[in-house]
Amino acid sequence: MRIISGLLRRPTPLVGIDIGSSAVKAVELTAAGGRRIVATAGMRAVPAGSILKGEIVDRSAVAEAVRVLLGAADIRGRDVALSLPGGAVIAREITMPRMSRAELAGSIAWEAERHIPFELCDVNLDYQVVDRGGDAERRPPMVVLLVAAKKTTIAEYAAVVTEAGCVPAVVDVAAFALQNACALQEGFERGGVVALLNCGASTINVNIVEGGRSVFTREIAAGGNACTEALRRSGTLSFEEAERVKKGLSLRKAGREDAESVLREATEDLLLEVEKTFDFFAASRAPGRIDRILLSGGASQGAGFASAMAGRFDVPLERFDPFRRTHVVGEQIGWRDPADLAAAAGVAAGLALRRTGDR
Repeated sequence: MRIISGLLRRPTPLVGIDIGSSAVKAVELTAAGGRRIVATAGMRAVPAGSILKGEIVDRSAVAEAVRVLLGAADIRGRDVALSLPGGAVIAREITMPRMSRAELAGSIAWEAERHIPFELCDVNLDYQVVDRGGDAERRPPMVVLLVAAKKTTIAEYAAVVTEAGCVPAVVDVAAFALQNACALQEGFERGGVVALLNCGASTINVNIVEGGRSVFTREIAAGGNACTEALRRSGTLSFEEAERVKKGLSLRKAGREDAESVLREATEDLLLEVEKTFDFFAASRAPGRIDRILLSGGASQGAGFASAMAGRFDVPLERFDPFRRTHVVGEQIGWRDPADLAAAAGVAAGLALRRTGDR
């Protein structure tokens, strides 16, 4: 979960693998002399229905997608960092009296019982001190980020990459992996409050960051697939035709205007959920403002999605490019437009910043 400042420090970097409900994305970062960083990256679709609501239904099919992708993209590493779906992870900021690291380690399980709505025997716990505080009369004594991940989900995702011939070395949370990638490429030097939105096929992850520190996270259980399904329900469009409309590709048949109207309505429904999330953040944290939105995820490339978001929120909006300071090499595996890869690979790029032995 840490934001890593030394990209090329030892030990050997890991391959970042982001297993999503519609595609697997992989990124490997290597040095190419001096401070130049090279990214080998690609993505490959997974069979429809092989991952549902973050649960891997067809492990062999997903493992095959990972194996084929790594081979086709010529990604050499086999020690990997993985991300977990948001539904399997609970993250809480808690305040505690100031104490030593040893005392904190001894107290964290008791605190977890108070704040984590899972049985502790069913989860893996991790924590990080994000603020040790100062004057106890002015600030909370110590702020700790507590994270619990379901053991069954960790085992599912680890089994997939193991079956694909890889070694799972680090497990991370998608929202924090994207934050790491943003810290490297964009930095948070401009200050203010930044909303990181990762818009995938079945979920939208929201991570609000202030001064480089995550202060609010939420997973919205809807994504680009909602637009595809709305288009399919509206008429006689096949799945492939609905995907073309969603991506802004024209249809060679009557009814195109009606389909585009349905797409706009479905997009507005998704943005309403984002607005509710922003409103909840504003109500729960003073002053609750958002100064900038960084947009990523494959679904953010949908026709009119970014422009509709920019029109709905009176906040500067930028597309996040995880390769802005790196050079992408290799065959075009699963992508033709560099913008499509940049949109989809943010989490995988953040995972590729992790190192063996990281907590």
